[in-house]
Amino acid sequence: MAKRPHYRRFSTLLIANRGEIACRVIRSARAMGLRTVAVYSEADRDAMHVGMADDAVLLGPAPARDSYLDIEKVIDAARKSGAEGVHPGYGFLSENAGFAQACADAGLVFVGPTAAMMTAMGTKSDAKALMQKAGVPLVPGYHGDAQDEATLQGAADRIGYPVLVKASAGGGGRGMRIVRSAAELTPAIVSARREAKAAFGDDRMLIEKYVESPRHIEVQVIGDSHGNLVSLFERECTLQRRHQKVIEEAPSPTLDAAQRDKVCEAARKAASAVSYVGAGTVEFVSDGKDVFFIEMNTRLQVEHPVTELITGIDLVEWQLRVAFGEKLPLTQDQIRLNGHAIEARVYAENPNKSFMPSVGRIKTWHTPPEVDGLRIDAGYREGDAVSPNYDAMLAKIVAWAPTREAAICRLNRGIEETDVRGVVTNIPFLSALVTHADVRANAVDTGVIERHLQDLTQPSAAPGETELAASVAAVLLAESKMSPTDQASPWRTAGWMVVGRRRRRFVFRQGQAEHAVTFVYGNGPYEIRLGKKNLAFAFAADDREGMILTLDGIRSHVVFVVDGRELYLRTRNGRFELHWVDPFGEDDEEQTGEDRIVAPLPGTVVALLAEEGALLEKGAPILTLEVMKMEQTLRAPYAGKLKELKCKVGDIVQEGAELADIEPAA
Repeated sequence: MAKRPHYRRFSTLLIANRGEIACRVIRSARAMGLRTVAVYSEADRDAMHVGMADDAVLLGPAPARDSYLDIEKVIDAARKSGAEGVHPGYGFLSENAGFAQACADAGLVFVGPTAAMMTAMGTKSDAKALMQKAGVPLVPGYHGDAQDEATLQGAADRIGYPVLVKASAGGGGRGMRIVRSAAELTPAIVSARREAKAAFGDDRMLIEKYVESPRHIEVQVIGDSHGNLVSLFERECTLQRRHQKVIEEAPSPTLDAAQRDKVCEAARKAASAVSYVGAGTVEFVSDGKDVFFIEMNTRLQVEHPVTELITGIDLVEWQLRVAFGEKLPLTQDQIRLNGHAIEARVYAENPNKSFMPSVGRIKTWHTPPEVDGLRIDAGYREGDAVSPNYDAMLAKIVAWAPTREAAICRLNRGIEETDVRGVVTNIPFLSALVTHADVRANAVDTGVIERHLQDLTQPSAAPGETELAASVAAVLLAESKMSPTDQASPWRTAGWMVVGRRRRRFVFRQGQAEHAVTFVYGNGPYEIRLGKKNLAFAFAADDREGMILTLDGIRSHVVFVVDGRELYLRTRNGRFELHWVDPFGEDDEEQTGEDRIVAPLPGTVVALLAEEGALLEKGAPILTLEVMKMEQTLRAPYAGKLKELKCKVGDIVQEGAELADIEPAA
């Protein structure tokens, strides 16, 4: 039977992805009148993207390899649901030529380039060889087929250290390692291969010269099946950690008009080398003087919203129109750059613990309204579970303004008004980063986060009068909600009296510091007493997920969450987390033995790096876990002897599981 044409109009679209990108594709598809079909794993039964779609098909168990990465199951889901087109999103199967071909073989329209184009540009090694022939400048490196250790070692020695070991099929910083000496190369390759295999199913490596103090520039391109191809200006993605982008902006504040024209022309030349059809991104690295091609991503990028905001173009809509076989709506000279846009990625991770991913159920979710140039692309909501099986990104906060400075201010306001509780997030870190003096001055390179990490992860300031008063009010409001009595009754917990005054003492702990507050109530206005200072005090719940607090005549809005005896506050002074101390002394935190190494999150043991009986220095690596598709190495908390390993390679361990015991040095 003859195959259907690759490009044709269809009415039902299956989105072969999850999280915020699935939600984002569904929004544009539905706006174009398409019926949408979601796919999901058992871990995502109640996920946001499942509820948004018109229909949804279960793929299988939680691990991605058994669900989202199973090509046969995805194709079968399209057949069962009546889908005619498939949008791969990004990550998962989005740059898998085998998946693109399987869609074509099944008579499905793949919303993206053909398998042949993807093969030519979808792996870093093949793309570099093609660009070399096309005359596009490359970073010196090795991207050959031979993958034995001797070949890779010889290539690194010839190139000269430091070098970058990269997964040929990789992205998002996975399977990437900086190697500064020959002795570091072999363990880096082993670790990168393992991570790449888990994330992409492909462990081929390339090696290239590591550009010191680099800046990351990328150009959005899109082509149609009629031979038209345009670039939509460039983005700067220099603010990274572990080679993973954190803040992205468009246009690049680094380039002038002439440099912009040059890099966009180079990107179009690169894409034209394979007669590219669909949306893609051509990525470059700059050493401050020259710009070098590093790879092409044959898919939509996480950071595509900043391009949409400066051009007014819906890239998903354009992708779908190209898949329908239509011509691009605009020519190159009709595309205009307007203003500046900047995006921050919200992750479930703890910046104060080496960005360790966080899992659990989201108890509260609040984002500001999408007005005045602010856009929120989210894939989660209150009540959703964050699984250890998938990427930790929860949402993207994006801001547009006429100037870069105004866009940064608008973005920071959006970050400050975003509250997610139940899992640890990088939200405070993002605010510190986007307001850092070097970021505002554009004095950055890809290492700026590591250099300023201590400043960017400073603990919250001590609570002041506003925060302590708000803590008292938060407890009283929480208690009143638990009371079966009428909210308007004077006999609520606050304690109305006909005559006289009463006092109630609260103690709130932040870290090791305790703060005592006395609440004075009864006949007359409320007061709080801080030391010898008395302050007039009033509060009331409002409809903005918080309270209106009036303290000493100053009225302000405070966001608060009370979870048992844990309090979260967001005031005009920042974010604060406090513990309400039980006056009966029954809530002392459980102490764990310091001689145990435990799993910080559910994961898989992928390497044992020390042997039982070994003498370890503080910080020595003991074992490596794979958590949320990233490797996390657990290290000795102090010098001592490794008494026992309680796990083996391949073990799937749960959070808190004991993995090793250490005997402190005498």
